[in-house]
Amino acid sequence: MNSKHYDFLYDLLHTPSPSGMEADIQKKWLQYVKPHAQSLHTDGAGNASAVYHPDAALRVAVAGHCDEIGFMVKAIDNNGFIHVEKVGGINHKPAIGMKVTILGTHGRLTGVFGTNAEHHGGAKDDFSFSDLFIDCGATSKEEVEAFIAAGDTAVYKREPEGLLNNRISGRGLDNRTGAFITAEAFRRLENRLQPDVGMHAVSTVNEETNMGGAYFAGAGIAPDLAIAVDVTFATDYPGSVSEKTTDVKLGGGPVLAKGAPINQKANDLLEQAAKAAGIPVQYELTPRSTGTDADQLRKTARGVPVALVSLPLRYMHAPVETVSLDDIEQAIELLVSFFTRLKGNENLKPVSLDDLKD
Repeated sequence: MNSKHYDFLYDLLHTPSPSGMEADIQKKWLQYVKPHAQSLHTDGAGNASAVYHPDAALRVAVAGHCDEIGFMVKAIDNNGFIHVEKVGGINHKPAIGMKVTILGTHGRLTGVFGTNAEHHGGAKDDFSFSDLFIDCGATSKEEVEAFIAAGDTAVYKREPEGLLNNRISGRGLDNRTGAFITAEAFRRLENRLQPDVGMHAVSTVNEETNMGGAYFAGAGIAPDLAIAVDVTFATDYPGSVSEKTTDVKLGGGPVLAKGAPINQKANDLLEQAAKAAGIPVQYELTPRSTGTDADQLRKTARGVPVALVSLPLRYMHAPVETVSLDDIEQAIELLVSFFTRLKGNENLKPVSLDDLKD
């Protein structure tokens, strides 16, 4: 694990990227992969991609989304308090007492989510998202409007921090970690692919809100296989275990999905790559859909076979999401092992006419 390259992960995590406002983080992603790419691409949806062997016989897209959940300014009242809407699946309960950075049209503002003092009854047991308000210290609507306008976005003012056992915690690890894993695997694969194997590394947008980025990336590339890189629910902390979930733990290695959306031949190749590299893998069940970019990637072009490589994550969509750097490293090396083992003549169709007997 090279700390120099992991500085890039922390750079991504320090960069606000609420869904729909990903331009700043995409520029950093492109700058990182630029020295290693044969070509770079962007599209009208906001996706960014880097390519090896664009005309190869077998072209594989690897996509990690760079957007994060957040808030959107809905209204500013006459006293300068700011009311917000959701950007993605953000929960109102962790917001009380948290600091935020508002990415204003005319400048950034720091604010806090206010709450009733415990001495005066505290927050209502049944409080809802509409009860949230941000206090920037302003005394009037006009004072706030000098910085921000309706439709501006905000994220928790929460920086990544190191924990014991090589783990980190922060906001938006879902899924700036996936964008990092995709870029870093791409960097390590420079000059290591067979000529008949093409790799399209993609940092997608809008996954947290509409998954439009993945759809347009898949439609534009039309790959022979797409691998989504995202996070999944760890179940190794108090109160997390459900009879509907498999056991997934931090430090247990990357997670492969099993279910109707997933191409079994691609999963077999990933399992073989993991075994060859000595990487442990875990499993999650996705019987109907994955809830990730894979769902949209597979619907594009003539139908794209998909696989999903996920990072175990605790406290999904809270401002203290927690992952293991060891799992991140193993997810990168899994992709590297997978790509270096490809020959370019792999047939990923679940049923091939070549399998029929005369």
